[in-house]
Amino acid sequence: MASRDLTDRVEVLEQKVTALEELPARMSALETQIVQLRGEMRGEFSTVRQELRSLGEDLRGEMRGLGEELRGEMGSLEGRLRQEMRELNDQTLAQMRVLHEEVIDRIGKLDEGRRGSRKRGR
Repeated sequence: MASRDLTDRVEVLEQKVTALEELPARMSALETQIVQLRGEMRGEFSTVRQELRSLGEDLRGEMRGLGEELRGEMGSLEGRLRQEMRELNDQTLAQMRVLHEEVIDRIGKLDEGRRGSRKRGR
């Protein structure tokens, strides 16, 4: 029975040594895979950076275009608003003139009424 235990233990040790002997080859294969993965990731990251740079440039160009369009619309709106303000100002001035004439007319009538009542009172 002791020899059997020894035989089993030796077989286990042989299996472990065989597995350990395969370890350098497996580590080398793993190292190769890591190097390959790093190369692929470097390439992909470079591609992503280029795409982001391109998207950023596109976005800046689009924003510049929208800014110019907005400035054009604001300029057009400003011109229309100025014209509308002039028209409203002209209308206000015309109404003020009419009211002024009405006030002058009323004052004149009041003055005539006072003069007429003074002559009668004398």
